[in-house]
Amino acid sequence: MTSSDTERTPETTPTGESRLALVRRARRIDRVLAGTYPDARAELDFTTPLELLVATVLSAQTTDVRVNATTPKLFARYPDAAAYAEADPEELEDVLRPLGFFRAKAKAVMGLGKALVERFDGEVPNRMTDLVTLPGVGRKTANVVLGNAFGVPGITVDTHFGRLARRLGFTTEQDPVKVEQAVGELFPRRDWTMLSHHLVWHGRRVCHARRPACGACPVARWCPSSGTGEQDPVAAAALVRLSGPR
Repeated sequence: MTSSDTERTPETTPTGESRLALVRRARRIDRVLAGTYPDARAELDFTTPLELLVATVLSAQTTDVRVNATTPKLFARYPDAAAYAEADPEELEDVLRPLGFFRAKAKAVMGLGKALVERFDGEVPNRMTDLVTLPGVGRKTANVVLGNAFGVPGITVDTHFGRLARRLGFTTEQDPVKVEQAVGELFPRRDWTMLSHHLVWHGRRVCHARRPACGACPVARWCPSSGTGEQDPVAAAALVRLSGPR
């Protein structure tokens, strides 16, 4: 083992357990969440990599529900990157108006379309190094597209994932890239995309930011933060959302 490997995989963790114990606990939690949320998936509707890329960019500062209500008309009107690149700004803004910040979002998807046409022949690239060169696309968006449109494993660190990764004691990092790296080291690469869905779904439904439903949590026994939320099983069950606030 090299010195860099030693730095990357310390013998002890922020929770005080051994590295091996953390890996085993983390993977057990993921298995339980997989059984709890067998339908976990990306909650943005799409049929092509371009649709998912655009929907993910549009989902900033709004809900997946609003994006999904808006994209059928959007995708029908703008079927490819060239259509976005050549869009009339006012027409595009009108379609995106329900999402809020519609002028900025229209400008963003037009810029995205132009970049795809000019640099990638209108096709969405399937490599992280290429995706993050596109305007408005960071690692989070790139991992969403890679994992769900191309089958390339990736960890999507949104606010839910980051919150749960810290509550579960997987990492203490705050920076999304460092969270991605730290959590990725605990799981086989093949599991990264579904791990992301499991934690996001759990965060939206049970492990809420302000009042987690600890008394109704299927992984409470393995969670070092269990007890910070509602403990009474009946009261906790009332906090559970059958479908996440998307």
